[in-house]
Amino acid sequence: MNDKTFFKTRLYVTGAVIILTWLLLTWDYYHGGVPSHHILQRKDLPEFSNWWGGLLLPLLTWFLLYRIQRRISNARDVTSQVDKFPVTIFYAFIGALSFGILLSVFFTIGYTELPFYMIVGLLLLALFLPIYRAECFLGFVIGMAFTFGGVLPIGIVSILSLIGLLLYQVVRPGILFVTSKFANMFAKNRHSKQD
Repeated sequence: MNDKTFFKTRLYVTGAVIILTWLLLTWDYYHGGVPSHHILQRKDLPEFSNWWGGLLLPLLTWFLLYRIQRRISNARDVTSQVDKFPVTIFYAFIGALSFGILLSVFFTIGYTELPFYMIVGLLLLALFLPIYRAECFLGFVIGMAFTFGGVLPIGIVSILSLIGLLLYQVVRPGILFVTSKFANMFAKNRHSKQD
């Protein structure tokens, strides 16, 4: 996929997010009013109206799709591969979208313990997969936007992405380094005993 085609894709996807977000806001407006959400569900903390999602979700979509496009272009420049869209980006987006929807559903029906365990599991998964990437960020936010609006998911996912980045880029290499040292030491000891 070349840059011109990806730009058109960015336009279409951002347009779809705009339409869906404003349809939801319009529905909310005519069916009881647009909800607001307090941080951590505490009345003493600030609240954010879902109206902010009408602005933030399209901007976030446009920006994150640009980040994905740049990452693909940079990888293509390094490897000199043909203009092919990496399907792993699509799978990561769908996985994150499904996770966000599932988390929202459990929260909505009152199973508040399950979202906590899901997030803990996600952080464990961050040791093996780069959950901090733009496609995951976008999937998480869109998956949770129906339930939590636009602002809270962006804040929550920003924190999860930062932790995921640290786990994948700092903790994971440290664990791999230590385990490889132990494996090499064990192999040397085993080899010296055989001699």
